[in-house]
Amino acid sequence: MRRIPAWIAVGLVVGCQAADEGTAETPATWGIGRAATAADIATLDLDVAPSGAGLPPGSGDAVRGAALYQAQCATCHGVNGEGIAPNPPLVGREPREGFPFGNDPKLVRTIGNYWPEATTLFDYIRRTMPLTAPGSLSDPDVYSVTAHLLVANEILPAGATLDSASLAAIRMPARDRFVRDNRQGGREVR
Repeated sequence: MRRIPAWIAVGLVVGCQAADEGTAETPATWGIGRAATAADIATLDLDVAPSGAGLPPGSGDAVRGAALYQAQCATCHGVNGEGIAPNPPLVGREPREGFPFGNDPKLVRTIGNYWPEATTLFDYIRRTMPLTAPGSLSDPDVYSVTAHLLVANEILPAGATLDSASLAAIRMPARDRFVRDNRQGGREVR
């Protein structure tokens, strides 16, 4: 399924809103855009919640992910995930004890020592990577690259396979180090 770039979908919606909001100074119809269809919206509705809600069907494995990483990611993130300026490292577990990031801003934050949810790693890769063609990886490709990065960060065993159920079940090392957002709407904040 081909994805519609976000700027086109926004243009469709904005164009329709402008057409519906005519005033004495502006025409009721600009003659551009159309109402976004359910299919247009579904194409852009790709977010994955920390709980795993929104994960697509399919699966991927770390071995395939390693090859995809070398082809699609290593140019910016380094052959071993060590980072290439200005891109930070992706791989690293130090410090393994405590969570001193609030006291020492010089500590390097990686997937292995700082990222709180594996599902949001999948979401981020799916929507934003690779930099030159965001959203171009298939869902099995994203599962594979995610599996590779979790293996490289010693969170999954070598050769691991991921799907929606196994990805949602992963407990990241830093998961309990973040304050959960318990807002239900409105201004209240814990």
